[in-house]
Parts: sequence; structure tokens; C-alpha cells
Amino acid sequence: MEKRRQGAGLGLEEKTTFWRDPAFNDLELLQATYVTHSFAPHTHEGYAIGVIESGAERFKYRGSSHIAPQGWVVAVNPGEVHTGEAAIERGWSYRMFYPDVSLVQRAASPDEAPTLDVPFFPSPVIHDPMLAGMLAQLHLALASSPSTLERESRLTWTFAHLVMRHADTRLIERPTRGGRSIVQHVRTYLEEHATENVSLDQLASLVQLSPFHLLRVFRETVGLPPHSYLTQLRVMRAKRLIASSMPLAEVAGAVGFSDQSHLTRHFKALVGVTPGQYARACQR
Repeated sequence: MEKRRQGAGLGLEEKTTFWRDPAFNDLELLQATYVTHSFAPHTHEGYAIGVIESGAERFKYRGSSHIAPQGWVVAVNPGEVHTGEAAIERGWSYRMFYPDVSLVQRAASPDEAPTLDVPFFPSPVIHDPMLAGMLAQLHLALASSPSTLERESRLTWTFAHLVMRHADTRLIERPTRGGRSIVQHVRTYLEEHATENVSLDQLASLVQLSPFHLLRVFRETVGLPPHSYLTQLRVMRAKRLIASSMPLAEVAGAVGFSDQSHLTRHFKALVGVTPGQYARACQR
């Protein structure tokens, strides 16, 4: 579903088209031009893979700042905190895929059953003109081709080349692993009380740490402060409820946001499209 907005003061038009493909585990796809929009720090349950069609994007990822210019590929691993904003005044346009882990796993072992290993991309920006072209053609095919065979063939072939050429096949370590039982306890509590107005003092008392110490450990382990993690939990739940056809007017309260405008602001900051656009894409 498509939405347009003028880039403030630049005379440039922002445009987003978002949809899901039920044939590939509800693969989420986005074609967008952003000028003034910036993504808040967030993660994805699956991968974020795409190609920059024009302009350049800047994003923070794994402790460093990266720039993806026109013709380059972006590959963000599951569970990794990252941002996104324009690297140049006229912004950037890109085509993005958000596949779940199993979809990419199958590409990592196309001749046999998928292993338990998860492909890991060591670099989030990749210069590979041939692959960039393949990703763009795949995105176009998923948007417009009526041929199931073409869509399936392009997806398998493209993701297999992406993995074979640029991934290490190893188990991705989730942020909560490595003996961080305190942080896991806090995350579980937030997941169970996501609709409540949880305080930092509550969380600190829960694990018997000072608020400052909890903030430091949580940020070091997860990459986000607890309040940002809670916001992301709510947005992820909102996506599931919207996909299940719950009316938008009811979603905000159901996931813990104070009102629909609050939901819309955070949803757009993390997903890149509005709840309404996401709802229309889920109805296709």
C-alpha cells in the first residue's frame, strides 16, 4: 500500500509502498523513498535485506556508523539493533525484504534440509552489483509477476547467491545469551507486562540492582534501553493484531499505547509505514 509525503523544505517527495506475500511465510516487502524520516533504534525478528536504488542511507549498527550508497546491498542480521536516516540531503530510495530466519536458512542449504545454523552476514553493507540487480528484479517480480514459478525461482536463486557469496553459516547469538540471566529476567517481565506503565524502579527492584546499573547492563546486552525495548514489544504485538484484522482503533489500547496517535508515531518510526498502510497490506 502506498503513501506519499513531502520532504520538509526540500521539495522532495517521500513515498512508501508496503505489502506482505503470504506465499513466503508472510514475507514483508517495502519500496520507499525517505528524505526527512529517520528510523528509531530497533531490531527485526528476521533479516532486513535490500538494495539502495538512489541516494544514500546512513545507519548505526553493531557499534559503528555505515553508509549504503546507490547500488549497494544492505544485510542486517536478526536481533541486531540499527537505525536509518538519509546520508545526503535528497534522501534515499530502496527496496527491502524482511524474511524470517527459516526462509534464509533454506537458501543456505538449497540441496538438502536446512541445518540449525543461521546465516550470518558479517558486513551490513555489500558492494556486489550483480546481486544488487538480482535483488531489484526479485522485488519487482514479487510485486507484479503472476507466475508462481518465476516468483519462487527468483527468490530461491537470489537468496542462495546472497548467502553463498556473503554469509558465514553459523548460529547467530541472540542478545540475551552468554549468561545474562538478569537481563533475561527483565525482558521476560516486560513481555508479560507490556501493556502496563512499568517503571525503572520496578525493574531494578525485580533484579536487585540500582536503576543505573540495570540500565547499563540492559543496554550492553540488548542494545536498547528498557523503555525502547518495551516500545518495540508493543509495536511487534500491534503488527500481529493488525494482521489478524483487529480494528486499528482497538489496537493501541490492546498493546499498551495511550492512544492511536501514540501507536502511529512509534509504529512509523520502527516499521517505516503507518498502521493503516500495514493493515491494508495484510488484507491483500
